[in-house]
Amino acid sequence: MKWKKIGNILILDNNYEYGSKSDLEELSKKHDVKTIMKIKHIQGTKREPVYELIYGNSTETVHKENACLFKLDLRRVMWSKGNNNERLRIAKLVGDGEKVLDMFAGIGYFSIPIGVHANPKEVNSIEINHNSYYFLCENIKLNNLNCINPILGDCMVETPKYKADRIVMGYIKTTHHYLKVAIDSLNKGGIIHYHETVPDKLIETRPIERIKLESGDRQVDLLKINKIKKYAPGVEHVVIDARIN
Repeated sequence: MKWKKIGNILILDNNYEYGSKSDLEELSKKHDVKTIMKIKHIQGTKREPVYELIYGNSTETVHKENACLFKLDLRRVMWSKGNNNERLRIAKLVGDGEKVLDMFAGIGYFSIPIGVHANPKEVNSIEINHNSYYFLCENIKLNNLNCINPILGDCMVETPKYKADRIVMGYIKTTHHYLKVAIDSLNKGGIIHYHETVPDKLIETRPIERIKLESGDRQVDLLKINKIKKYAPGVEHVVIDARIN
């Protein structure tokens, strides 16, 4: 059986067939959780979960990861446990006094680790989903972070209002549509962390070509291609680190 534990909630693999209520009670005791559920899929640009509640009734929890606290409600917002190494990796790259722009910030997946593990001048975190924005604000308070500025709105509209030394684009599927506004907001010599789901045979070419296309006359230097996880057979979720002068 595949499962993941988020706070005191157990998320079961969609293929798991559960039995009687007593079996679920035993499973909850084994993993020390109050709720068991399945996340069917994440839908739409607002990344809203479609779920099945199997045991218990409380879906709000506090999850601890990399010394960061994340309050969330799994009926209302998503959580990708597979990205935990990437969240810490980015935080450790942020230099002292940097201005960071976190597009598609969610509940603070990248913003909170940056605030906890780095010393940025400011982190402007944009999120369109009202539920995610609520928990972003909660998590800023929970971790006592004054450097993070939560912004409720569409990244396409809000991004041009800010300038940054580093931009995190922690979203997939349609992220390339936002590259132009991101690059236009990136200071000279700044770094962009661009997420994309890409066929294996195009990993070395398509993402960086998309960045170069939207950069116009600006020079683009590829720093790293970081593989996160398999998204589908023959398709990888990758992050491109690029410096743009």
